[in-house]
Amino acid sequence: MAKRVKKSTEEDLYNVQYDPNPNSLFFTDSEDPDSYSLENQFAENLEFRLVKDRETVTPQDAYKALALSIRDRMIRSWIRTQREYDKRDVKKVYYLSLEFLMGRLLGNALTNMNYRDECKDIMKSLGYDLEEIRDLEHDMGLGNGGLGRLAACFLDSMATLELPAFGYGIRYEYGIFKQEIENGYQVEYPDNWLRYGSPWEVMREEFTYRVKFGGRVENYTDDRGNLRFSWVDTEDVLAVAYDVPVPGYGNNTVNSLRLWQATATQDFDFKAFDSGDYMGAVEGKSATETISKVLYPNDSTVAGKILRLKQQYFFVAASLHDIVANYKTLHKNFGAFPNKVAIQLNDTHPSIAIPELMRILLDEEGLQWDDAWHVTTNTFAYTNHTVLSEALERWSVSFFEQLLPRHLQIIYEINHRFLKMVHTFYSENDPIISRVSIIQEGDNKAVRMANLAIIGSHSVNGVAELHTKILCNELFNDFYRLHPQKFNNKTNGITQRRWLKKANPPLADLITRRIGDKWITDLTELRKLEAFVDDAEFCDEWRIAKNLAKQRLIESIYIQNDYETRINPDSIFDSQVKRLHEYKRQLLNALHTISLYNRIKDNPKGDFVPRTVFFAAKSAPGYAMAKNIIKLINSIAAVVNNDPEVGDRLKVFFLKNYSVSLAERIIPASDLSEQISTAGLEASGTGNMKFQLNGALTIGTMDGANVEIREEVGDDNIVIFGLLADEVSALRPNYNAWDYYNGNADLKRVLDMIRDNYFSRHEPGIFQPIVDSLLRDGDKYLVCADYAAYIEAQERVNEMWRNPTEWTKKSILNTARSGKFSSDRTIRQYADEIWRVQPVRIEV
Repeated sequence: MAKRVKKSTEEDLYNVQYDPNPNSLFFTDSEDPDSYSLENQFAENLEFRLVKDRETVTPQDAYKALALSIRDRMIRSWIRTQREYDKRDVKKVYYLSLEFLMGRLLGNALTNMNYRDECKDIMKSLGYDLEEIRDLEHDMGLGNGGLGRLAACFLDSMATLELPAFGYGIRYEYGIFKQEIENGYQVEYPDNWLRYGSPWEVMREEFTYRVKFGGRVENYTDDRGNLRFSWVDTEDVLAVAYDVPVPGYGNNTVNSLRLWQATATQDFDFKAFDSGDYMGAVEGKSATETISKVLYPNDSTVAGKILRLKQQYFFVAASLHDIVANYKTLHKNFGAFPNKVAIQLNDTHPSIAIPELMRILLDEEGLQWDDAWHVTTNTFAYTNHTVLSEALERWSVSFFEQLLPRHLQIIYEINHRFLKMVHTFYSENDPIISRVSIIQEGDNKAVRMANLAIIGSHSVNGVAELHTKILCNELFNDFYRLHPQKFNNKTNGITQRRWLKKANPPLADLITRRIGDKWITDLTELRKLEAFVDDAEFCDEWRIAKNLAKQRLIESIYIQNDYETRINPDSIFDSQVKRLHEYKRQLLNALHTISLYNRIKDNPKGDFVPRTVFFAAKSAPGYAMAKNIIKLINSIAAVVNNDPEVGDRLKVFFLKNYSVSLAERIIPASDLSEQISTAGLEASGTGNMKFQLNGALTIGTMDGANVEIREEVGDDNIVIFGLLADEVSALRPNYNAWDYYNGNADLKRVLDMIRDNYFSRHEPGIFQPIVDSLLRDGDKYLVCADYAAYIEAQERVNEMWRNPTEWTKKSILNTARSGKFSSDRTIRQYADEIWRVQPVRIEV
């Protein structure tokens, strides 16, 4: 249960009589706050909030004062946006996600609010460079990979499209971790992104809710004779709201990302302290606040698993009570709830929201089961992001019994009623019954969260056409046959405001000079670039813009990583930057790198296309194989980069601590985008779209959104290789990696070098697990099977690079044909086909 602690109302704020004095904290509705210059606001924030002047200001002060000034510029629109939503009683979208990989907010705000040039001048007057000041901002530690970055892109698009939307997540004190590379190994350090606070967030103590855990369930009969349930004797936690503004591009909409921080109901046990138990006096507070302490705690232990489940329920419970409280300010019953509220579950992490809303409606609001279920199923929609069975969450029933006993009762009842319906189509002994059940039976009974999400939602979508076909035909085929109308595709997208306009100013400016700036809100406008592929002057300018991005990346690498190795800007910048997982096959890329090295060593005077290979990735702390692959890549780099015979023809870099900000440097500079996952395993990918938007060519399998990128750019402008998804499925039963090892001398040589410690002479045997995973343990992700096709595809890349004119044309066409992959398009489809929400124009 969560109880709202209300200390003031927003209406109180709206009714304030604003002082017409322009130096006042408030402006009248008729007054233009922009008439009070941004430079003056910056100076006042520097003096009155940071207590600094021109003599004592530091670069960090300059960043904070500038960020506060830009946030101040948003506040009027931010308040008006929320007021208009409530005033018009519009249907709102609530996006629930355990991750929001927002990156740095200052640059994004300057882009969307068109303040970049003005701020550049302000910083210059102080002797600072705006880009250097922007780089002082710490990336928000709220996400890990594509799931969180997609959520951030969606928030940007919802605000730009003027949709009434709210994001909900957790205010993690620490991000997943700060990655250092020590002796080639990944080493994790705390990512304390909130050490000095965040100038963007606003604490909303009036939106504080009590969240329950544990306890027991009592039943009773109400005054109408209905059986009711009460969740009692619980251990409670307070969820405190922190809001972050999300401005749209070129409009007055400012939506909110609301993040929940866990705090204790009692900070300090004075009685324990007074008796000399000083640790015990704060023990409860410390235990409580671990819930929002870190993103994705290691779940290899029972305690880690319990903490993860606590995190999921904590943010879901607080969010739902916030949603219900907002709804009840305008409505006396829940008949209109699905017409005013749309809740999107971003993967299975928030799916506990389904029984939580049922609990609220049944136990707190007094609805009958059928009415509550109607409201619930017409409110929720579920996005699936994986086809990996191990990634589909299952929580032990014992955890629910311990933490969420009432929810387990509700889940059992949902399952009972659902299976009763299934029995009308299938016999009791049909295997489908056990497959679609929410409860996984056996010695270790578990709750299947994906099944719960599907049963409790009116819409289930995949995130690429191939991915959705796999969901319908394979992974969730039983559910698809029962409810085909629920399933639909919404191919992912990215926001061009961050990933081109902000991340790659030279290229963005070139595009705008030639076709205008409508592409910033309508990415299909980039098709107009096709008219310039044979324009020699434009192609020269394109190459210059690409070279500027390369130089920017090179400079940042030298500064951030202390590398002394020379980077050849005329080489192919070949990049694979994404979460480290075996199915993404960074290992296949590493094997190709060794093959290139061998060819140069075999023929030192040969004519080789120069190549610089960039890796950037974080491995989960407990994922031993992924961490060993990181060590292998760094060991390959140590050999290759220090071999004078190789020179500038091949270099390898593993760039540490991958983040949104680092991606904004790597992606614009890249010529080749590695999207080489085992076909059928990558749901969509959005990195592939970011590279394409910035003019990189893709080398990839027919997996995820690569399929649709190929359809858009054409076969001549992408390099496809490897087994197809159905071929992967057909090969697996009889697959033997030894056949490929013995049948391919190049592959055998590469793997033998790894096994024989060529790259680990001072640590013999450390890479044997990698070789064993391929040859002894079955090569789960078919690296050996796709190796020859991958090598041949890389040779095609080399031949293309030898013709700069043709390569530039292909680069331009990739950008020109990226219009489909805007998150604006994706969000329009969600809004029209799932959420049924309409834009709301905000006038200020």
